[in-house]
Amino acid sequence: QVQLVESGGGLVQPGGSLRLSCAASGSIFRFNVMAWYRQAPGKQREFVAGITSGGTTNYADSVKGRFTISRDNAKNTVYLQMNSLKPEDTAIYYCNLLLPGPGGDYWGQGTQVIVSS
Repeated sequence: QVQLVESGGGLVQPGGSLRLSCAASGSIFRFNVMAWYRQAPGKQREFVAGITSGGTTNYADSVKGRFTISRDNAKNTVYLQMNSLKPEDTAIYYCNLLLPGPGGDYWGQGTQVIVSS
């Protein structure tokens, strides 16, 4: 079984920074994609950033230049450094792990990020 545990959310003022972490445990195949999604109140869940086990990254246009995704393969942990936060970044942030093959799509429980003065 795979388990994802997120941490690092909280309340921050506009312009501030937060770093989210997601630790994966269980049967983790070495070749995978880890990503962050978010869901704001009343909106659909949307992709934020992703990173392959080889280090290739991808970002949503809305966060490019402000957010940085990284990972520590030895720890099976993915990070999301969020800078220059805006009120519209307020959402529940979810960690996602994608493994090869059917059924290899796992989600964390989510961590709340609130950007407000």
